[in-house]
Amino acid sequence: MNIEEFRKRGYEAIDRICRYYGELDSVKVLPEVKPGYLKKLLPKHAPEEAEPWEDIQADFESTILPGVTHWQSPNFFAFYPANSSFPAIIADMFSDMINCVGFNWICSPACTELETIVLDWVSRLIGLDDGYLSDGEGGGVIQGTASEAVLVVMLAARQRVIDEYKKRGYTEEDIVTKLIAYGSDQAHSAVEKASMIVNCKFKALPSDDEFCLRGSSVRSMMEKDIEEGLIPFFITATIGTTSSAATDYIDEIACTLEGTSVWLHIDAAYAGAALICPEYQYLLKGVDRSQSFNINMHKWLLTNFDCSCLWVRKRSHLLNALSLTPAFLRNTASDSGLVIDYRDWQIPLGRRFRSLKIWFVLRAFGANGLREHIRKSVKLARRFEEELSKYPNYFAVTTKPAFSLVCFHLKPQKKTNMTSNELTAALYNGINNSRELYVTQTKLGSQTVIRFVVGSPWTAERHVVDAVKKIVDFTEAIIKDVELTIE
Repeated sequence: MNIEEFRKRGYEAIDRICRYYGELDSVKVLPEVKPGYLKKLLPKHAPEEAEPWEDIQADFESTILPGVTHWQSPNFFAFYPANSSFPAIIADMFSDMINCVGFNWICSPACTELETIVLDWVSRLIGLDDGYLSDGEGGGVIQGTASEAVLVVMLAARQRVIDEYKKRGYTEEDIVTKLIAYGSDQAHSAVEKASMIVNCKFKALPSDDEFCLRGSSVRSMMEKDIEEGLIPFFITATIGTTSSAATDYIDEIACTLEGTSVWLHIDAAYAGAALICPEYQYLLKGVDRSQSFNINMHKWLLTNFDCSCLWVRKRSHLLNALSLTPAFLRNTASDSGLVIDYRDWQIPLGRRFRSLKIWFVLRAFGANGLREHIRKSVKLARRFEEELSKYPNYFAVTTKPAFSLVCFHLKPQKKTNMTSNELTAALYNGINNSRELYVTQTKLGSQTVIRFVVGSPWTAERHVVDAVKKIVDFTEAIIKDVELTIE
């Protein structure tokens, strides 16, 4: 493909992207395919010769798109959102044009320096304290996901506590066998997975009746573990848990950790986006005593996946755990100590020019445009709750709605012999089997619940109102089927 053909095909691709977004409203969210469908449609071997572009495009339409789940659909209410926006798409196009691998400053100075600058911008926008800015000992770095972020900081915390205990006369072998990390029973599974990779013990601490982690829970477990000879070294507190968007009592937890060697990480992957709105920044109480903090801009801030922002209070902790400079990576700029080499702030060596899309998004929307998007999503979630409340015989809201998430379940019905959990599970399956809406389920305590989360910029009030109507229809169909079965 030469430049002129690329120009032609590129224009066609832009037109196709525009048509895709224009048609999202009328396309079912979930695909109607079965596992293994694609293997039957594609050849066993890669082509030996070049194929016509028309054939490649046609196969994309006929084989790939039918198997796609449409995350940008206005009827996508599952998981947490994964926003895209046209400015971010264009930024990714330019990033692909440049195609640099920015592991060292010299590999592409703009790639490194823009990342430092925009991470400072975002830090200020969401209200983090100055200790997380790059002009001090801290700074920000873009990871692929929050899972990568928690692994990176857990490795840093591990090295920090090893170094500290060595000074007390312990051997590294003694230390590593006693390390234990914590998260609440509502923390993302990434925390436990990170502990598996780091090869340390992990405990899920019990949350309270509102699914929040309290300082007292942390204190009692730490005291018990210390008595048993373990070394607590890491804990994750969450702003916006995965199941119910609950927020842990960070200030209480931070107070509990004072005077200890425990690294406090704040996972705000989803709800951290809301901190761009001043009315949510009260949730930051206690964060000034944390060692690291992350949000996923690719969830709720109109920035295409992947783009997880991680800040650390002392970047030296990352360097101590992850810095390794073989001869082939040595260069004058790095040796000068005047530049940041982000390869030392992450697991892999290579990295994309992801800061470009943050820069484009922040400039194209402005902080007020992003705040408008967050507030609109929250308003639509409240509208969903309002519509759902019109059917009190059917539905109960399980927890107090938070941010743009509503958790609800079906109440037991007199004419059925099914439990609330069984009815809720049946409703969940009915909704998703229709493929017209997409939701996820979870367990809160012993209660099965359906999670309904708004986040797509394409979702309007009519989509939320229509979703409730469909959910009611599915509910009544389930109850009718059960009644007929009993009769």
